[in-house]
Amino acid sequence: MRRLIHRLDPETAHRLAIRALPLLPARRLAPSPRLRTTLAGLELDHPIGLAAGFDKNAEVPDAMLGQGFSWVEVGTITPRPQPGNPRPRVFRLIEDEAVINRLGFNNEGLETVARRLERRATQPGVVGANIGMNKDTADPVADYLLGLRRLYPLVAYLTVNVSSPNTPGLRGLQAREPLRRLLGELLAARASLAGPRKPLFLKIAPDLDEAGEEAIAETALALHLDGLIVSNTTIARPPDLRSPLRAEVGGLSGRPLMAPSTALLARMRRRLGPAMPLVGVGGIATGADVAAKLRAGATAVQLYTALVYRGLGLLPRLLAELEAAGEAPLASRMT
Repeated sequence: MRRLIHRLDPETAHRLAIRALPLLPARRLAPSPRLRTTLAGLELDHPIGLAAGFDKNAEVPDAMLGQGFSWVEVGTITPRPQPGNPRPRVFRLIEDEAVINRLGFNNEGLETVARRLERRATQPGVVGANIGMNKDTADPVADYLLGLRRLYPLVAYLTVNVSSPNTPGLRGLQAREPLRRLLGELLAARASLAGPRKPLFLKIAPDLDEAGEEAIAETALALHLDGLIVSNTTIARPPDLRSPLRAEVGGLSGRPLMAPSTALLARMRRRLGPAMPLVGVGGIATGADVAAKLRAGATAVQLYTALVYRGLGLLPRLLAELEAAGEAPLASRMT
């Protein structure tokens, strides 16, 4: 089936997958109680979640929970609908089990996504939303505030995406002063909203220099942020990439991101200390990869690109491998 799908344009194949997912029977996974963990107050049956980018428009969060993910992140969502960058903009690097994308926050917009999330509001499961800014916005902070205020009642947590390489100027928001202003205003807005307090995470790039890493760590600690997601796609191109598509412009994800994203995760854990929740993302394809992220300091993990190459059967294999690895009970050693 995957060989047939890989003959299709990547976006066409993805669209077909989104349409087919609600038709699939739910998986009855029973992960060991040893794998339960808590992420910034969110109770998870196991640490493996679905990263943003797969379900940009909140069409199948419950279907993906039904396939066994313990938590699902939808988005990235911008206030106004936008088509994203011109096609082609997604490239499979099959020889490297990787993907390059330059999608550019293509999504149906805040109101459409919010209405879908309203329809599932009474459903169980941890579903979060990843928010961003429109490409042509005059006020990035205002865009993020719109996303937070509209989606806050509808999700379990929110992620602030300032690290995609495919929106001009976006990564500049990771600099110390712009980041302090953005997060400060978002946290102040959250404090003004009714209802239970929900976590606010920041998703960062894997291409930061030492000063950039330090600025993010100091800002996150000073503002008492709920956690970091480490990391987004990379603009770097490892020299051992084999695919003829390796020179395409965009963010690289998949197996080549495992080592650099895990190294960044370990550095951020050292900078932030033991208490702040961290989510490890990038290159996960085996139970050993999940265990490596956890040992590097992750509280939980997310994946996406591995599904392109290994299918939905990947998740039960990861859980079985993680349980067989005999890791210490997650809840006993994680925040």
